[in-house]
Amino acid sequence: MKTNPVIANLGTNATPSAGDDIRAIKAPIEIPSGWTWVWWTLIALALGLLGWRAWRRWRTKAPATVSQPVVPSHERARERLREALALITQPRPFCISVSDAIRTYLEECFDFRAPERTTEEFLDELRASALLTLDQKQTLGEFLARCDLVKFARYEPGEAELRNLYDAAVRLVDETEPSPQTNQPVAASVPIETST
Repeated sequence: MKTNPVIANLGTNATPSAGDDIRAIKAPIEIPSGWTWVWWTLIALALGLLGWRAWRRWRTKAPATVSQPVVPSHERARERLREALALITQPRPFCISVSDAIRTYLEECFDFRAPERTTEEFLDELRASALLTLDQKQTLGEFLARCDLVKFARYEPGEAELRNLYDAAVRLVDETEPSPQTNQPVAASVPIETST
């Protein structure tokens, strides 16, 4: 039979050594809860997101721009017409460009929906409007009809006829240009003449 060494030592008159003493109680070890890692992960993600947004804002921060003055619609129309004049040797592209310039001008200046509509639909809307004089309406109708002949019926006008179309478009812009005092379009009583 085996004997227990602690009991065997007790049987002798030997005194226990300092190493055999019972040690002092240690402080309890704190075991983290199951949610602590979730909170630290959320905090790290939030900090990462804030850092990313700050970096992105810094990178995309637009430099201070000088505001460009707004170009009035009649000046934009004249510029488009000058650009169209470079195409005068090509009747179809020229007529498309001149017609689009006038339609866009009328939409910007008078709130007509000119570019989105056919010539007939646009002229019907124009007839009900009091923004242009009767002569201007008739001349505009003739102008658009002549442009449509070139665009859709493959009519080939000469350069003199195309120049007359251009002059009629410029006159329309000149006559309906907003007055400097009111900044409202003025319908002139002078008719626009187009010659064939």
